[in-house]
Amino acid sequence: EEGPVVRIKKVFGGGHGEVAQGSVTKIKIAALRMYTCCVEKTDYEEFFHRCHMPDTLNSWFLIAQLHVWMCLVRMKQEGRAGKYMCRYIVHSMWEDVEQRGKVMGIDSFTLKQSMRSMTENFYAAIFGYDEGILSDDHVLAAALWRNLFNKHCEDPRQLELLVEYVRKQMQYLDAINGEDLLLTGEVNWRPLVESNAQSILKPTSPAYNDEGL
Repeated sequence: EEGPVVRIKKVFGGGHGEVAQGSVTKIKIAALRMYTCCVEKTDYEEFFHRCHMPDTLNSWFLIAQLHVWMCLVRMKQEGRAGKYMCRYIVHSMWEDVEQRGKVMGIDSFTLKQSMRSMTENFYAAIFGYDEGILSDDHVLAAALWRNLFNKHCEDPRQLELLVEYVRKQMQYLDAINGEDLLLTGEVNWRPLVESNAQSILKPTSPAYNDEGL
């Protein structure tokens, strides 16, 4: 039986870290699927509600870029093929943003200006999130406050919720086989609020009655 390395080489080309020319289409398809999972398998209404975000194109983009960033972090671990995939994920995102802007009736000049601003914000967010995921929860919370909440978050519980969300999604992504991600791009995000969140995210706290027993 073929091992995963052999199967990956058959799909993406030979050795020495190179990606075969014929595999580019396969990578594009997997990248588009992964980006689509960022958009179609995320409950944006839940984010708008729990994070008190307005229902706008910009709010949608801020949530989408958070999920795109998490995918980029994961795929960068998959060598040259993973880095190619990252490039196409980002490309798919910008094509989608532009199309959504046109559908919303945003005029071309305003859309161009908005996308320029979004591009600058995207790379600033990527830098901040990268620093946050490699550091402690305080640094990650600060990155989320700046980039997702646009520095407008009065409730620390919202930040705590999002920090937990990012940590659990990264743990989930790391557990997915890299070969499967390269071949399918399929990601099923865990919900923002778990139905049994306490048992999943943190140890259960002891309960006491009014007498402290």
